[in-house]
Amino acid sequence: MTPDTVGHDPAAADDRPRIVQRGLYAEELQIGAVYVHRPGRTLTEADNVLFTTMTMNPQALHLDAAWAEGTEFGQRLVNSMLTLATVVGASVAQLTQGTLVANLGFSEISFPRPLHHGDTLYSETEVIEVRDSSSRPGQSVVSLVHTGRDQHGDIVVRAARTTLMHTREPS
Repeated sequence: MTPDTVGHDPAAADDRPRIVQRGLYAEELQIGAVYVHRPGRTLTEADNVLFTTMTMNPQALHLDAAWAEGTEFGQRLVNSMLTLATVVGASVAQLTQGTLVANLGFSEISFPRPLHHGDTLYSETEVIEVRDSSSRPGQSVVSLVHTGRDQHGDIVVRAARTTLMHTREPS
Protein backbone atom coordinates (compact mmCIF):
# COMPACT_ATOMS: atom_id res chain seq x y z
CA MET A 1 0.00 0.00 0.00
CA THR A 2 1.24 3.47 -0.80
CA PRO A 3 0.65 6.36 1.60
CA ASP A 4 -2.28 7.50 -0.55
CA THR A 5 -3.96 4.10 -0.63
CA VAL A 6 -7.12 3.74 1.35
CA GLY A 7 -7.96 0.36 2.83
CA HIS A 8 -11.54 -0.81 3.32
CA ASP A 9 -13.51 1.93 5.02
CA PRO A 10 -17.06 0.95 6.02
CA ALA A 11 -17.97 4.64 6.36
CA ALA A 12 -17.09 5.21 2.68
CA ALA A 13 -20.37 3.92 1.32
CA ASP A 14 -20.88 6.87 -1.01
CA ASP A 15 -19.06 8.33 -4.01
CA ARG A 16 -17.65 11.43 -2.32
CA PRO A 17 -13.86 11.90 -2.67
CA ARG A 18 -11.91 10.62 0.32
CA ILE A 19 -8.78 12.55 1.24
CA VAL A 20 -6.21 10.70 3.31
CA GLN A 21 -3.88 12.76 5.50
CA ARG A 22 -0.25 12.03 4.77
CA GLY A 23 3.16 13.57 5.11
CA LEU A 24 5.06 15.00 2.20
CA TYR A 25 6.96 13.00 -0.38
CA ALA A 26 10.66 13.83 -0.52
CA GLU A 27 10.35 15.97 -3.65
CA GLU A 28 7.56 18.02 -2.04
CA LEU A 29 9.89 19.21 0.74
CA GLN A 30 11.38 22.68 0.25
CA ILE A 31 15.06 22.93 1.09
CA GLY A 32 15.62 25.84 3.47
CA ALA A 33 11.96 26.01 4.46
CA VAL A 34 11.02 25.92 8.13
CA TYR A 35 7.88 23.88 8.78
CA VAL A 36 6.11 25.11 11.91
CA HIS A 37 4.21 22.39 13.76
CA ARG A 38 1.15 23.41 15.76
CA PRO A 39 -0.42 23.11 18.21
CA GLY A 40 2.26 23.11 20.85
CA ARG A 41 2.26 20.56 23.67
CA THR A 42 2.15 21.49 27.34
CA LEU A 43 4.15 18.83 29.18
CA THR A 44 2.74 17.84 32.53
CA GLU A 45 4.14 16.11 35.58
CA ALA A 46 2.16 13.01 34.58
CA ASP A 47 3.72 13.02 31.08
CA ASN A 48 7.20 13.26 32.58
CA VAL A 49 6.73 10.58 35.24
CA LEU A 50 5.10 8.17 32.77
CA PHE A 51 7.79 8.63 30.12
CA THR A 52 10.64 8.47 32.63
CA THR A 53 9.40 5.31 34.32
CA MET A 54 8.29 3.66 31.07
CA THR A 55 11.82 4.07 29.70
CA MET A 56 13.31 2.71 32.95
CA ASN A 57 15.16 5.92 33.75
CA PRO A 58 15.51 6.21 37.55
CA GLN A 59 17.05 9.71 37.42
CA ALA A 60 15.97 11.54 40.58
CA LEU A 61 16.09 14.87 38.71
CA HIS A 62 12.92 13.72 36.91
CA LEU A 63 11.16 11.83 39.72
CA ASP A 64 12.09 13.06 43.20
CA ALA A 65 10.72 16.54 43.95
CA ALA A 66 12.40 16.83 47.37
CA TRP A 67 15.80 15.83 46.00
CA ALA A 68 15.45 18.07 42.93
CA GLU A 69 14.74 21.10 45.16
CA GLY A 70 18.35 20.85 46.34
CA THR A 71 19.79 21.04 42.81
CA GLU A 72 20.77 24.14 40.90
CA PHE A 73 17.38 23.91 39.12
CA GLY A 74 15.34 23.93 42.34
CA GLN A 75 12.74 21.59 40.87
CA ARG A 76 12.32 18.48 38.74
CA LEU A 77 13.06 18.78 35.03
CA VAL A 78 11.23 17.26 32.10
CA ASN A 79 13.22 14.27 30.83
CA SER A 80 15.25 15.52 27.85
CA MET A 81 14.41 12.38 25.87
CA LEU A 82 10.70 13.24 26.26
CA THR A 83 11.46 16.72 25.00
CA LEU A 84 13.29 15.34 21.94
CA ALA A 85 10.62 12.71 21.23
CA THR A 86 7.85 15.30 21.44
CA VAL A 87 9.58 17.68 19.03
CA VAL A 88 10.17 14.91 16.48
CA GLY A 89 6.67 13.52 17.00
CA ALA A 90 5.10 16.92 16.37
CA SER A 91 6.58 16.87 12.86
CA VAL A 92 5.05 13.56 11.78
CA ALA A 93 1.57 14.61 10.62
CA GLN A 94 2.93 17.49 8.55
CA LEU A 95 6.07 15.90 7.12
CA THR A 96 6.45 12.13 7.35
CA GLN A 97 3.12 10.40 8.05
CA GLY A 98 3.13 7.43 5.66
CA THR A 99 6.08 8.76 3.63
CA LEU A 100 8.93 7.89 6.01
CA VAL A 101 10.82 4.67 5.30
CA ALA A 102 13.26 4.86 8.23
CA ASN A 103 15.19 7.07 10.59
CA LEU A 104 18.86 6.80 9.60
CA GLY A 105 20.30 8.74 12.51
CA PHE A 106 20.34 11.70 14.84
CA SER A 107 23.32 13.99 15.46
CA GLU A 108 24.21 17.33 16.96
CA ILE A 109 21.57 16.99 19.66
CA SER A 110 21.64 19.76 22.25
CA PHE A 111 19.47 20.85 25.15
CA PRO A 112 20.49 24.47 25.84
CA ARG A 113 17.76 25.08 28.45
CA PRO A 114 15.67 22.78 30.63
CA LEU A 115 11.94 22.28 30.30
CA HIS A 116 9.78 22.26 33.45
CA HIS A 117 6.41 20.74 34.26
CA GLY A 118 3.72 22.98 32.78
CA ASP A 119 5.95 24.43 30.05
CA THR A 120 4.58 24.38 26.51
CA LEU A 121 6.84 22.99 23.80
CA TYR A 122 6.58 24.40 20.27
CA SER A 123 8.25 22.57 17.40
CA GLU A 124 9.61 23.41 13.97
CA THR A 125 11.65 21.57 11.36
CA GLU A 126 14.04 22.95 8.76
CA VAL A 127 14.73 20.90 5.63
CA ILE A 128 18.48 20.97 5.02
CA GLU A 129 18.97 18.56 2.12
CA VAL A 130 17.05 16.12 -0.08
CA ARG A 131 18.96 13.76 -2.35
CA ASP A 132 18.00 10.63 -4.23
CA SER A 133 19.16 7.42 -2.58
CA SER A 134 21.87 5.77 -4.65
CA SER A 135 20.88 2.30 -3.49
CA ARG A 136 17.10 2.50 -3.08
CA PRO A 137 15.13 3.62 -6.14
CA GLY A 138 12.02 5.62 -5.28
CA GLN A 139 13.51 6.83 -2.02
CA SER A 140 15.49 9.87 -0.92
CA VAL A 141 17.81 10.70 1.95
CA VAL A 142 16.46 13.76 3.74
CA SER A 143 18.37 15.85 6.28
CA LEU A 144 16.31 17.80 8.81
CA VAL A 145 16.94 19.98 11.85
CA HIS A 146 14.25 19.89 14.54
CA THR A 147 14.02 22.77 17.02
CA GLY A 148 11.88 22.97 20.13
CA ARG A 149 11.13 26.21 21.97
CA ASP A 150 9.31 26.85 25.21
CA GLN A 151 6.40 29.27 25.57
CA HIS A 152 8.90 32.14 25.95
CA GLY A 153 10.58 31.35 22.63
CA ASP A 154 13.73 29.95 24.25
CA ILE A 155 15.31 26.99 22.47
CA VAL A 156 15.16 23.89 24.69
CA VAL A 157 16.24 21.27 22.12
CA ARG A 158 17.81 21.13 18.69
CA ALA A 159 18.62 17.95 16.77
CA ALA A 160 19.84 17.09 13.28
CA ARG A 161 18.09 14.04 11.83
CA THR A 162 18.67 12.02 8.69
CA THR A 163 15.77 10.03 7.27
CA LEU A 164 14.94 7.83 4.31
CA MET A 165 11.70 8.92 2.65
CA HIS A 166 9.55 7.79 -0.25
CA THR A 167 9.41 9.83 -3.43
CA ARG A 168 6.13 10.13 -5.30
CA GLU A 169 7.58 8.42 -8.35
CA PRO A 170 10.43 5.91 -8.30
CA SER A 171 13.64 7.32 -9.79
